[in-house]
Amino acid sequence: MTIIDGDSPIHPTAVIDPGAEIHPEAEVGPYVVIDGPVKVGRGTRIMAHAYLTGWTEIGEDNRIHMGTVIGHEPQDVDYEGGRTYLKIGHRNIIREHAEIHRGTKPESATLIGDDNFIMNHAHIAHNCEMGNGTVLAGGALLAGYVRVEDAAFISGNCVVHQFVRIGKLAMLRGLSRTSRDVPPFCIMDDTHTVRGINQVGLDRAGYGKKEIRELRQAFSRLFGRRGNLTQAIQELEARESLSEEVAYLLNFIKSSERGVCFGPKRT
Repeated sequence: MTIIDGDSPIHPTAVIDPGAEIHPEAEVGPYVVIDGPVKVGRGTRIMAHAYLTGWTEIGEDNRIHMGTVIGHEPQDVDYEGGRTYLKIGHRNIIREHAEIHRGTKPESATLIGDDNFIMNHAHIAHNCEMGNGTVLAGGALLAGYVRVEDAAFISGNCVVHQFVRIGKLAMLRGLSRTSRDVPPFCIMDDTHTVRGINQVGLDRAGYGKKEIRELRQAFSRLFGRRGNLTQAIQELEARESLSEEVAYLLNFIKSSERGVCFGPKRT
């Protein structure tokens, strides 16, 4: 174990690999196991019974709670034991018994940004990419290669299929599931069904009335009824000007490889 520039507050019951690098201002609690070349940054606190392993890099001021599993090998039959990575940024909160796995293919990585809140029993599979300021609530499951953009909110016990993208400031309601891309700024529930824009999230993020109104109008045209989405996009793009947020929404939809969520069915 390498303790950088001094002595670190490590509980005597912790088991630390000689190849680990622990910053002197990091804290390692009782019965923590750090197995392998794990790097832990300044101010990060690792609480009792957490397990960190593999080629895992953890930034500054993170809070890793009891019983978490960080950087273990992926739950993927294609994994052949090669060197893969998990990289976690700064100021993340990772609550009890959450799991975050490394990449699958050699030299690939799972990436977690800054200021994310990952709640109890959440699962982040191999090669996922999470942006900044996201929330992953208790029991939510992200399959491999999922991409979550900034400030998205994935509620409790949601299930996200592999390779799906969750757009910026999107919100998935509890128990929902998706195998299609979730557009930014929206609320989704049931099986990849868009219900409207994330008004509360937009307000909290500082968006003005004009931006929210234009997003609402765009969502109404795109998802208010099930129809030809390509035609709806063309109609919106034919307008004289588009707000930055609407343009972002349209580009997200056009770049989708899996297809995006549906609007609600009409009886």
